[in-house]
Amino acid sequence: MKQFAVIGMGKFGTSIASTLVVLGHEVLAIDKNENRIKEISGIVTHAVIADATNEDALKSLSLKNFDAVIVSLGCDIQASILTTLLLKDMGVNRIVAKAVSDLHGKVLAKTGATTVIYPEKDMAIRVAKSLVSYNILKMVEITRDACLVEINTPKNMVGKSLKDLDLTRKYKLNLVAIKRQNQVKVVLSPDEILHEDDSLLVIGPGSCIKLLGEIA
Repeated sequence: MKQFAVIGMGKFGTSIASTLVVLGHEVLAIDKNENRIKEISGIVTHAVIADATNEDALKSLSLKNFDAVIVSLGCDIQASILTTLLLKDMGVNRIVAKAVSDLHGKVLAKTGATTVIYPEKDMAIRVAKSLVSYNILKMVEITRDACLVEINTPKNMVGKSLKDLDLTRKYKLNLVAIKRQNQVKVVLSPDEILHEDDSLLVIGPGSCIKLLGEIA
């Protein structure tokens, strides 16, 4: 079990805090808005009313001992930069900060953020990819260089064996599992024949969306 602190209980901060709790971790929620703290207090481990730009208030929370501190202060760019700087000066090892623009992100990185995230930009990219990739059912970006996707079996693959398709050599894709009706097959023989109603769980490079489009 890890300990996380989330500063800023807007929609994004609340979602992160709630998800971390569901995943079994301890979460300290911080916001200067009393109503927001009341709303999240029944979900997280601890909830504190505090102004994160106040150095004394921030120091009193002993955030240095947490596994990571997430700074999610909405569009208040000045507050997010100042908070990140204070956390860095306090010796917090891992600071994850939300940015609203590329310039904002660059400043956050220079002031101490170890990871900068762009929620709206990342979501826009994800939606755009799903719109042009009709064959894709689900997609999880593991890193910028790898993603895990679930796709319907392309028509030109139906009736062919994995050995004949040779996805790894031809497309740098690895087939992890096949979902067939209510079963999931994870031990796959080279002689496995793909069916029309199968869905495939595939892992590959970040450009796998393009590759999957080529084989669809």
